Amino acid sequence: MKLTAHEIATVVEGTLHGSPDILITGAAGLSEAAASDISFLGNSKYLEQLSKTAAGVVLVPASIEEPDRPVIKVKNPQFAFAKILHIIEQEQNPAEKSGIHSTAIVSSTASIGPDVVIGPYAVIEDGVAIGARTKVSAHCFIGRATRIGDDCFLYPRVTVRNNISIGSRVIIHPGVVIGADGFGFVPGATGHFKIPQIGTVEIGDDVEIGANTTIDRATTDKTRIGKGTKIDNLVMIAHNVQVGEHCFICAQAGIAGSTKIGNFVTMAGQAGITGHATVGDGATLAAKSGVIGNVAPKEVVSGYPARPHREALKIQALLHRLPEIYERIKKLTKE
Repeated sequence: MKLTAHEIATVVEGTLHGSPDILITGAAGLSEAAASDISFLGNSKYLEQLSKTAAGVVLVPASIEEPDRPVIKVKNPQFAFAKILHIIEQEQNPAEKSGIHSTAIVSSTASIGPDVVIGPYAVIEDGVAIGARTKVSAHCFIGRATRIGDDCFLYPRVTVRNNISIGSRVIIHPGVVIGADGFGFVPGATGHFKIPQIGTVEIGDDVEIGANTTIDRATTDKTRIGKGTKIDNLVMIAHNVQVGEHCFICAQAGIAGSTKIGNFVTMAGQAGITGHATVGDGATLAAKSGVIGNVAPKEVVSGYPARPHREALKIQALLHRLPEIYERIKKLTKE
């Protein structure tokens, strides 16, 4: 990337304070940036670093007082920085020539859209439909009658089993498995009888799924992931789960079967939800929350079992005082 400060200000729709001719060729954090880098101030707690950074230009909030250095004032510095990173990413990863690699196995009944890339040793089974400009990387497996939309990117070793529906502009990272059997068994006197999992999985548009995440197929009907939802690495989503639109599900979270999650819900790292629960729109589940019941819309819960966050904090504060309280009670009983 080679952009002047003026050109960057135009891209991010910001106001430049400083020389328009500063040449920027890279991007970095405030503490790591060099004179040829652009950086950003996304949190006021890093304000001290603004005066110390070597960055050529810094993206700052529009409300900040003008510092004695080149800056571009914008509404959202992190979003503006992401726009610049997108330019760098496109340069680092130029579009591949479309086509099917000679080692890929593609069924004659598969429908492959225009400008699709299918990498080495990928397997595309009967009746699969792949939309325009989608890339299926090396060693991916796409099962029978699965449908994938336009402009998707499947990184190497993604497994998508049969009869799955994936929308457009979906990004799926390495090792993801979509459509494995749900964990369903009927206990019996002589063992556990496997319940056939004949349902499917439906992934909405603009979803991103992190590495080694698993999304199980429904017993019947569908496991659904709503449009715009972002799923981190190592997440487990069980059969018949319904995840709403624009949710954040962070690493190592787990959602048991038939749970319903609303829109704009955040699940922090290692949060877990029991089966058949309902989580309302806009709720937040703090890290390591153990949800064993329903969560109301916009409620923030934490702890195990998960309870309203303020209540959980009070309990934690009391637990820290438990040794002291115990000693006082022991002393009183002796008296």
